[in-house]
Amino acid sequence: MTIQSLVAVAALLLTSFVQAHSYTAGSLKIDHPAARATMGSQSNGGAYLQIENSGSTDDVLLSASSPAAANVEIHNMTMEGDVMKMRALDKLEIKAGSKIEMKPGNGYHLMLMGLKKPLKIGDKFPLTLTFKKAGKVKVSVNVEAIAMPAKQMNDDDMHEHHHHEH
Repeated sequence: MTIQSLVAVAALLLTSFVQAHSYTAGSLKIDHPAARATMGSQSNGGAYLQIENSGSTDDVLLSASSPAAANVEIHNMTMEGDVMKMRALDKLEIKAGSKIEMKPGNGYHLMLMGLKKPLKIGDKFPLTLTFKKAGKVKVSVNVEAIAMPAKQMNDDDMHEHHHHEH
């Protein structure tokens, strides 16, 4: 095999690896951990991923942590009319045979509180998810330019996210 062929194969394998970006722990599959790039002195950020439970028993996401932030909280956001309601959750149940999709705009997400440095597009950082049954799962989070649904949230909502309902 020529050097060019080896480089081409290596590039193809690396591309496949980067695109795969999923993790398995027991009956849980965790797909595409991603965080939104932050702006300026923004001290908090959001991380998103999908968790699929293909097993026959429920599991529970108990907590998350990362060296990129002082604290990581599990949050649920809902829209009540034109008012965004965000609250921290103690845990998140992952029912057997179900899939939870954390995404911007509405629903569940991981709130990165007290970021140690701004999140820039192309960066990666480690995140540890702790499940009741599957245990600790370490994933790598890609920082991306994640779009927000236009009507759901404005810049002020993400810049300073200090008020929570518990």
